[in-house]
Amino acid sequence: MNVIGIGTDIVECARIGDMIEKHDDTFIEKVFTSGEITYCGPRKSAVQHYAGRWAAKEAILKAIGTGWSKGIKWTDIEVINQMGGKPYVKLNGKAVDVCADRGIEEILITISHCRLFATAFATAMGKGESLE
Repeated sequence: MNVIGIGTDIVECARIGDMIEKHDDTFIEKVFTSGEITYCGPRKSAVQHYAGRWAAKEAILKAIGTGWSKGIKWTDIEVINQMGGKPYVKLNGKAVDVCADRGIEEILITISHCRLFATAFATAMGKGESLE
């Protein structure tokens, strides 16, 4: 497989916390899937986990190479933790079509966060045109 695209993002956790406080469930349900809400919501550091998934979604869009321009919604990208904690990307809706068109078969993701910041790095892999 080829590396088709890479992306990274960093976000201040307080920014996501402010959005949650200001818009409550409206913000959370617009940006995060039910699985992500189930994972992040009950955690002691929920804001950090939400911020990590926000950064991951932004990094994934950069790796795909589209940004928000192709009609992809926030919830078309889902970050799930496998057993042991490794994050895994599951695509839905328009994101599936965009990736298929670009020859992207898999997106690798890593997320890190602390009290102040969350960051993520994504690599889009597949048989499409490679980065050069």
